Amino acid sequence: MATPIEQPTLVGTLNKLKAEGFTHDFNIHNNQLKSGDITLSPKEFEIVKVYRFEGASDPGDNSILYAIKSLHHDVKGTLINGYGMYADDDADDLLRKLDTPIPE
Repeated sequence: MATPIEQPTLVGTLNKLKAEGFTHDFNIHNNQLKSGDITLSPKEFEIVKVYRFEGASDPGDNSILYAIKSLHHDVKGTLINGYGMYADDDADDLLRKLDTPIPE
């Protein structure tokens, strides 16, 4: 009998990224990324990895995890956004300003 393949989870992926140095939890504020005293405009960071998670039974569990690094500082962190009807429009607007495609 084949062993079922375990799908990555949001929490497991966050823990893996934290171990890789993505320690800041970014939020969107005034069209910028903010984590504590750190504020990054769209020109000051890049998205290095994108992960998409789908809830097995609840569409509200759908989310996208962005691994982000600053282009000018030694700062790495993550941003979580919903997608579909649960997406944060402010996050989508900010991410559209980058040359990085947003998963649909």
